[in-house]
Amino acid sequence: MSSKHPIISVTGSSGAGTSTVKRTFDQIFRREGITAVSIEGDAFHRFNRVEMRSELERRQAEGDQTFSHFSYEANELGELQRVFDEYGKTGTGRTRTYVHDAEEAEKTGVPPGEFTAWAPFEEGSDLLFYEGLHGSVVNRDVNLAALADLKIGVVPVINLEWIQKIHRDRESRGYSTEAVTDTILRRMHAYVHCICPQFTETDINFQRVPMVDTSNPFVARWIPTPDESLIVIRFKSPRGIDFSYLISMIHGSWMSRANSIVIPGNKLDLAMQLILTPLIERLVTNARKLRG
Repeated sequence: MSSKHPIISVTGSSGAGTSTVKRTFDQIFRREGITAVSIEGDAFHRFNRVEMRSELERRQAEGDQTFSHFSYEANELGELQRVFDEYGKTGTGRTRTYVHDAEEAEKTGVPPGEFTAWAPFEEGSDLLFYEGLHGSVVNRDVNLAALADLKIGVVPVINLEWIQKIHRDRESRGYSTEAVTDTILRRMHAYVHCICPQFTETDINFQRVPMVDTSNPFVARWIPTPDESLIVIRFKSPRGIDFSYLISMIHGSWMSRANSIVIPGNKLDLAMQLILTPLIERLVTNARKLRG
C-alpha cells in the first residue's frame, strides 16, 4: 500500500462485468478531477493468442485439462507485482495492451492476439487503476493484495456469470455455445483455486444475483436485466460506512448482515458513486498532501 501513490484494484473473472464497473470509476475520476493511469489484467498474460493455443495443446497432451487464462502460470504475476510496487513507491511504471480484435488492431497497429510494446506510464497521475483477473492474488510467489489501497471484487453468482460470458463470446467473438462451454469447464479448477480466494482479500464486493430462473445457463436466451437482479454489497470492514445514509439514498435497499447491504440491480451505479467517491477522494487528497 502507498500513501503517496495509491492503487485501486478491481478484480473479476471474464464476463463478470468489470468493464461496466470501470466505466463508473472513469465517471468518478472525471467528475472529481482525478488523473488515473489504467492498466488491464490482459496486458499481463504470459502468452499471445498463438502461443496460448500451443501451450493449451501441449498441456492437454500431457493430461492437464485445467490450464487456462485464469491459471497463475498463464500470467506474468511477478511483473504485475513489480508494477504495483514501483508505482506505489515512485508513481511510475509500465504497461502494454493485449489486442483482442480487428477494431483494437486498427487503433494500435498490432494484429489481433498480440501485445503492443511495453510503454511507460504518463507522468503526473494521482493513482493507478487496475482491472482484471488477478488484482488481489495472494500466493507463495506474490502478494498483490498487500500493494493495493482499495480492492474491489465484482462477482455475479456463477450461473449469471456463465450466461454473461456465453452471450458475450457468441455475439461479439463468434464462438459457439459448445466452445464457450468447453472454456468454462477448463477454467473451473483455476476459478476455484485462483479467482475465488481473491474475494476474501477485497475491501468491497459487488455481487449481482438474478431474480429470475437461471438454473440452466447454457440454454438461457437472454441475460437477466438489472431490473431483474439484486446486488449484494459486502464490506470487509464496515467501520466508517454510513449504512443509514446509503439506505436513505438508495430506494429499495436493506441490510442483510452487519457488513452487507442489498440494493436493486438498477441502482448499482448510484451505489458505487455514493460508496466509492468519498473513499477515492480520501486516497487522492492524502496522496496530494504527502507529495506536496
